[in-house]
Amino acid sequence: MTGSSDSRLYVALVHYPVIDKNGETIASAVTNLDLHDIARVCRSYGVRGYFVITPLADQKILVNRIVDHWISGTGGRYNPKRKKALELVHVRDTFEQSVDEISATEGCRPVTVVTTARRDTGGMTCQRLREMVESATPVLLVFGTAWGLTDDFMARADHILEPLAGTETYNHLSVRSAAAIVVDRLLGR
Repeated sequence: MTGSSDSRLYVALVHYPVIDKNGETIASAVTNLDLHDIARVCRSYGVRGYFVITPLADQKILVNRIVDHWISGTGGRYNPKRKKALELVHVRDTFEQSVDEISATEGCRPVTVVTTARRDTGGMTCQRLREMVESATPVLLVFGTAWGLTDDFMARADHILEPLAGTETYNHLSVRSAAAIVVDRLLGR
């Protein structure tokens, strides 16, 4: 892992298993903006690693091409700050692979905390999760793409984070915006 703070927070962006607008389980496409923007948030706040989870071969190739461009290609020479952010990205086939990798690095299994925009979920408060992170507990914070993580995936997590609540009934933040808000609440000053 290449994060630089004392935080033991990791972030995962899951592209499978997630649901589509009809509630069907799908594998969603990786987006360039999510890779860049979430990596930049992670680097800015000292997150130790950013895992992009997709079983799709073409999507893994895409992620690796983008990351390689910014780490070892001309992009890294052109924009060294972007290079530093994208060094945190680790593409994995399964969520379990990221948990295993963090466990090997940290010497213990991370606490898994999933996020959701669904208002009917209970959930751990950001303040409680911040206290956990500040206590040096390794935490893997999980964001879903498309219309969110499947119920089965969420049921296997240790905790569900309370949904972000804006001032309006509109409730459809981009995942990169949600990641920025939550990471700031957990690690910001």
